[in-house]
Amino acid sequence: MSLGYVQKLSFKEDVGTLGMSEIFDPPNVLQQKIEELASLIEESKHLVVFTGAGISTSCGIPDFRGPKGVWTLQREGKGVPEASLPFHRAMPSLTHVALVELEKAGILKFVISQNVDSIHLRSGIPREKLAELHGNSFMEICPSCGAEYLRDFEVETIGMKETPRRCSDIKCGAKLRDTVLDWEDALPRKEMNAASKHCRMADVVLCLGTSLQITPACNLPLKSLRGGGKIVIVNLQPTPKDKKAWLVVHGMVDQVMAGVMERLNCQISPYVRIDLFHVIFNQTHCIGERKYTKWSLRVISVHGEKAPLSFIKSVEISFPDRRELKVAVLQKQPFVLKREMLLRPLDILLKINLSDGCGCQFVNIDFPVNFEESSGCVNLDKDKVIQKLKDVTVQDQCCGKFSVIERKNVPGQKKELSTYAVVTNIVKYGAIAPIAKLSVVNTVAKRSKEKVDIRSDDCLMASCEGEGTMKKLRVQ
Repeated sequence: MSLGYVQKLSFKEDVGTLGMSEIFDPPNVLQQKIEELASLIEESKHLVVFTGAGISTSCGIPDFRGPKGVWTLQREGKGVPEASLPFHRAMPSLTHVALVELEKAGILKFVISQNVDSIHLRSGIPREKLAELHGNSFMEICPSCGAEYLRDFEVETIGMKETPRRCSDIKCGAKLRDTVLDWEDALPRKEMNAASKHCRMADVVLCLGTSLQITPACNLPLKSLRGGGKIVIVNLQPTPKDKKAWLVVHGMVDQVMAGVMERLNCQISPYVRIDLFHVIFNQTHCIGERKYTKWSLRVISVHGEKAPLSFIKSVEISFPDRRELKVAVLQKQPFVLKREMLLRPLDILLKINLSDGCGCQFVNIDFPVNFEESSGCVNLDKDKVIQKLKDVTVQDQCCGKFSVIERKNVPGQKKELSTYAVVTNIVKYGAIAPIAKLSVVNTVAKRSKEKVDIRSDDCLMASCEGEGTMKKLRVQ
């Protein structure tokens, strides 16, 4: 849950029961419940998962109503807790990626989420198998044609207000809106209809990390009971729906899911995050007898020139074959360099310094320029390029790898646009004994023991400095 999102919410006096003590099942009881849950999942025909803020606390995102939850601390006059890393850099927890593996295996049919952090989509849950009841802080929607735009930055507003961008469909062009609900906003009908449908079909609804207090969302799992389905609740605090549940598990969600996956003999693949950006090289014209040229180089977001590049801190531009040219350090967006020089081939080195939360500090990219000849067009299969990047990253256990996805010339202009994909994080989830220890290491989160006990020696994480998704919705 975004702390920025919390601060944008309108005030509400009654937000439910806060700060209840956490309950932990004894180890032998927890193990027995994990085995029972694994059997239920293995035998299920239509498994639906219902998630809340508790599945993202190990990602460094505070929950709402826990002992150290956002609303709990606010009501105690202690203000908003600090997140352990930038919201847009939060990596999936073990639970998030375990759900992806269950979906790939054909076991998990649908996910219903009350979270706005977009981690389900980032981790790989297909959009058509996900209902985001409260919206998504990284999603914009066109109110005219319904097109969705998934961003790598947090959208500026909540409450379904207009944003600074427009629909990229040339037949539409309507102003986009955010998708995150404020307190008085009705739940989106499309998401609710899909969630209701799958809960009625479900033989098992697994509720993970949710207090089940917010209506009408909290009543969705009950729809499964009419058809003989079972409800399982995994939460550290009691919920109002516990009496309706077939099984109630009081344990850390990641720990429970680690045990379930081990019991099902289902391996959890590493998570590789890949981000995209554009490099635009523009040559304006030649002047003088010696043929000087004016040119500019821009590093911009794939979501538009004015969209924030949240994962890039700065850009350093150097000229290895022209030592007399000074290195340019671009500290603020827009990252633009303009130069005038002789019309002859030039080697440019881009050092892309990545922001806090990335698994490596920078990426070096060679960018050769021949002013009199085009570099040639490149148009690769984006999905294949990204999958190859992921495979190589997992094999080498090292982020910072990159690839060109597309390079094209703008018609009628001496302008070249290149799209790069770069691996900015890798998280590997090791094999764990489900009760003794928790197996998730995030390459970027610095978590306190108050939140979750993380033992890095039980997992493998690797990143390197300077080496050079989900089904895409739409990129503007």
